[in-house]
Amino acid sequence: MTETFDPGALAARLHSLRQAGRQEETGTFTLPADLHQAMEAQNFLTAADGISSNAWKVTVSPQGQAVTGPLHPYAEAASGASIPWYPGMKFETEIAVRFGRDLPIRTGTPYSRADVVEAISAVHLGAELLVSAVKEGGSVSFLLFTSDRLGNSGYVLGPKLDKSAVDTAGGTPLKVTHAGRTIYDGPAQHPKGDVLTWLIDYANDGLRPETSLKAGALITTGTLSGAIELTEPGDIDILFGDSRLHFSVSKG
Repeated sequence: MTETFDPGALAARLHSLRQAGRQEETGTFTLPADLHQAMEAQNFLTAADGISSNAWKVTVSPQGQAVTGPLHPYAEAASGASIPWYPGMKFETEIAVRFGRDLPIRTGTPYSRADVVEAISAVHLGAELLVSAVKEGGSVSFLLFTSDRLGNSGYVLGPKLDKSAVDTAGGTPLKVTHAGRTIYDGPAQHPKGDVLTWLIDYANDGLRPETSLKAGALITTGTLSGAIELTEPGDIDILFGDSRLHFSVSKG
């Protein structure tokens, strides 16, 4: 007999593992059966983590379903950001966009890329930190990974970029150093080529919450550097074209 899925119980377990800086294998969890259950668990975890920031990541499941998770802890580099470091933590350079107006759920004609760009009021350089309580991350159960806030373990918002960066990010020179060592040096590359692909998919998802993609929301759009493991605490310096983002990951 399969165990009944309890989203609150899953969230409590994920929360305690995260608090302890520990990971467990997918097979040790009772898994959500569908995206609805996964998002229920994510909402419980968000509450347990006390998250109130209006900052989100967006990605797509292996089945092509756009999903989001809240970014936490969230910091702005201008105020000297420091994010707690945990073993297994990974880092991604990203572009974040802030909405200047709502993108309500639409029936009929889907949102075009131009529609989404028009709703964006600001574009920023950013950095996402990732460590999941699930040892395999999303490679075994993407639904479990979704419950675990898509593995997010922090976000640092960097300087404003020209709005055209959503069109030109790919190929921009990108150099990242961590603890004095170069960990990425090459052209910025998004997995989908276009940094807005997943966001456009999400905008056109009729199942997303009515409260999503409102004016003021910040959305980070996916990695430009791949996911790079940070084997120790230390300062991170990102040079993206002429824009710089500096922050630290420090032992909690």
